[in-house]
Amino acid sequence: MLIFHNPVHEKHAGRQEMFRGKLVPCHETPARLEYVLEALRQRGIGELRAPAAADMALLKRVHTPRYVDFLAGAWQEWIALDPANAELDVLPSIWPVRGFRHDIEPTNFAARVGLFSFDSGCPLTAGTWEAALAGAACAIDAALAVSAPGGPRAAMALTRPPGHHAGPDFFGGYCFLNNAALAAQALREAGAARVAVVDVDYHHGNGTQSIFYERGDVLTVSVHGDPTTEYPFYLGYADERGQDAGADRNLNLPLPAGTGFEDWTRALEQGLAAVRAFKADAVVIALGVDTYEGDPISRFKLKSADYLRVGRLLAGLGLPAVFTMEGGYAVADVGINVANVLEGYAG
Repeated sequence: MLIFHNPVHEKHAGRQEMFRGKLVPCHETPARLEYVLEALRQRGIGELRAPAAADMALLKRVHTPRYVDFLAGAWQEWIALDPANAELDVLPSIWPVRGFRHDIEPTNFAARVGLFSFDSGCPLTAGTWEAALAGAACAIDAALAVSAPGGPRAAMALTRPPGHHAGPDFFGGYCFLNNAALAAQALREAGAARVAVVDVDYHHGNGTQSIFYERGDVLTVSVHGDPTTEYPFYLGYADERGQDAGADRNLNLPLPAGTGFEDWTRALEQGLAAVRAFKADAVVIALGVDTYEGDPISRFKLKSADYLRVGRLLAGLGLPAVFTMEGGYAVADVGINVANVLEGYAG
């Protein structure tokens, strides 16, 4: 397995996030990726590579150009307002909700931050754009690698910030650019007629669903916590099946808090059956390990040993695969759990 590692991920390091009514240290930290890297090195899993430059044209086919342009210049705008802002992160505080207009991009910076975001727990920092762009490059390069003649059957974008909550024109949930969606688009453009995205993170991949909801060439499957009680709350319900060309191309499998491995596995197997019925040519695995019983912000009950079986189940698809690193916040155990998935996948 090739592993494309983001060499500048640590440049995105948020100071604080809004969590349950107060500002707290960010749960999404550079240490997450370092634990994964260490676990992979110890077990000899994968060949590490750095990515090439991101394909900006492809980026703007997945995300809207005005959103990409905002992210690219947001920090510079923030500093231009007041040089003292260098000591602070950008957190949104106002949003255009029901009845407000979304089509006009205001000139006011705070209003633009709100236009392009959906929560106050996703700090934008001095290094966010550089880190997110390099992560996008990892995802695209992983997709190109498995698409190349004689290429590996699987590759991973080992990166942060994660991506699956980022939509066509919004960030949130620690995510800015949707690495899983970028990988899926790159696979399509490299020749795969049909691509499936299987999201196994605890939280629904709302951004990925939003990007592909009206498309028939990409099937999105997500096994996640019930959005009536779990973030991101406003998408992820079982009746969301896609629309127009994307009708019946979206499968949500929400599960209640406290779900254990056997029930979770039954839902995953249902999702994998949908991938087979779709006759996908390739698959993207949005790999979150916040389904772990020790995760501080999630409420499933998977144990570290269970992730070996998760890997075996995913391998059973027999498809060229791209893994993108998503959630997992029990930092010391994240590396073990990711390595177990990849080890199980490799057999």
